[in-house]
Amino acid sequence: MNSSFWKSGHTPTLFAAFLYFDLSFMVWYLLGPLAVQIAADLQLTTQQRGLVVATPILAGAVLRFVMGMLADRLSPKTAGLIGQVIVICALFGAWKIGIHSYEQALLLGLFLGMAGASFAVALPLASQWYPPQHQGKAMGIAGAGNSGTVFAALIAPVLAAAFGWSNVFGFALIPLILTLIVFAWLAKNAPERPKAKAMADYFKALGDRDSWWFMFFYSVTFGGFIGLASALPGYFNDQYGLSPVTAGYYTAACVFGGSLMRPLGGALADRFGGIRTLLAMYTVAAICITAVGFNLPSSYAALALFVCTMLGLGAGNGAVFQLVPQRFRREIGVMTGLIGMAGGIGGFALAAGMGAIKQSTGSYQLALWLFASLGVLAWFGLHGVKRRWRTTWGSAAVTAARV
Repeated sequence: MNSSFWKSGHTPTLFAAFLYFDLSFMVWYLLGPLAVQIAADLQLTTQQRGLVVATPILAGAVLRFVMGMLADRLSPKTAGLIGQVIVICALFGAWKIGIHSYEQALLLGLFLGMAGASFAVALPLASQWYPPQHQGKAMGIAGAGNSGTVFAALIAPVLAAAFGWSNVFGFALIPLILTLIVFAWLAKNAPERPKAKAMADYFKALGDRDSWWFMFFYSVTFGGFIGLASALPGYFNDQYGLSPVTAGYYTAACVFGGSLMRPLGGALADRFGGIRTLLAMYTVAAICITAVGFNLPSSYAALALFVCTMLGLGAGNGAVFQLVPQRFRREIGVMTGLIGMAGGIGGFALAAGMGAIKQSTGSYQLALWLFASLGVLAWFGLHGVKRRWRTTWGSAAVTAARV
């Protein structure tokens, strides 16, 4: 990464966006690593457990659209501060009052969705500071906040075993409050931001078929990443009898790979082209998830394939958002919300679907193969539209995208 990148934008804001996104993702994902313990105490079925971990994802998907509008109308920083305060209050209530039923767990998941909506704040906050030639790197670094899922997967089950899972919510408040202070201090809105859009502009964006393609592509890459991250603790526990702590370690290895590859995916897209990179990543993910769907007898083999899958999906996330600012630079706030919403819906469908299919069939095989088929469909869809993009994006965008 050359010096021109660091001189082209605002590094403190980029760091604040990453930190805010990182800790928000940690909290958004918190119910996933705790799902086995929560399900045991509340006597939940596999399908109910799947819905508990999937609810924050769906809530985050819907709220990303709301947060995208707030970031566009107020400012990314103001929207971020509002979201952080809401999440802190929700966690404080869950810690002090406790979670005693399935319905209360779902309610907490709804509030934690606001943490997932941080996506619609962090990415525009960073993106608006950087020129087109550095969008992949800037969006990749800010988006590397996905790594918050690693901390949750590693630490949450250990804390739950030592202090009880309800107290994990109290522990989470400490880094969240510190992050709120740092974000308020360091983050600055870009001096030149797109004008706030009217509500009609949001619906107009949906009238562009490229919007729907990007939403679908991201529903596979990011939806696959967060959906698998949420479902894997339960998968490893069910499939191989691993303890919640060990299943958390396995999951952490998977999400670490995916998180690491997001900024690298953006850099690869800057170097080789967003479309070429995304096509390669869909290929890797589809092949690996198909293989793990054969219910391998070895947990180590399954882990290796899931890690490779997450590497592909993580890099795909970076590649998608290397392309988005080229196509929708003036509508980046709107499109970040819409595309992020689609990614969350994809994650909800995967996490909830894995639980429902396991409950109905006694196996995760069908769920994994259905997801792999979506990766194949995305590959053919992207390959099909790239010719039209070559002629409609304009020469500058095409050169940057290397279509």
